[in-house]
Amino acid sequence: MIEMLTVLSICAILLAVGVPSFRNLLQSQQLTTTANDFFAAINLARSEAIQRGTRVDLVPAGNGSDWDSGWVVFIDQNKNQRPDSSEQIIFSHGPVPQSLTVASDFTDNDDDAKYISYTGSGRTRTNANSLQSGSVSFTLGKHVRKIYVNMLGRPRVCNPDSGTKC
Repeated sequence: MIEMLTVLSICAILLAVGVPSFRNLLQSQQLTTTANDFFAAINLARSEAIQRGTRVDLVPAGNGSDWDSGWVVFIDQNKNQRPDSSEQIIFSHGPVPQSLTVASDFTDNDDDAKYISYTGSGRTRTNANSLQSGSVSFTLGKHVRKIYVNMLGRPRVCNPDSGTKC
């Protein structure tokens, strides 16, 4: 009986030490997965725009105001940044984990505009002017990953916590 209590005590101590580390590992993996999924959606929107030679948008799912609810890549024929029933949806992603938030910063003049739009040349564009390139940065989670889309439409992911310049 004493041996069993000793083994249970050791297991309890190891479990108490290991659970917080496991939680941090899980949150880190969720952040990495979400950043990679978002990065892949941006690349998909760009490559589909080039392949089809037409405008392709990436917008928040749901009511279009919150990236946390997911995102949609679609061919925006009426240029309203909302996937309508007549427009072709290429890809959609569900909500991000509850422990994460996705914040965005766009160069478009319209503060309410939350979209990335690509022309057939693979460059970003804004609604203000189809020749005006737009850039955007996204911040994911409290352990930050940033995704930047430059004026040419190329995305990149960086980790500001690692000491590299983003």
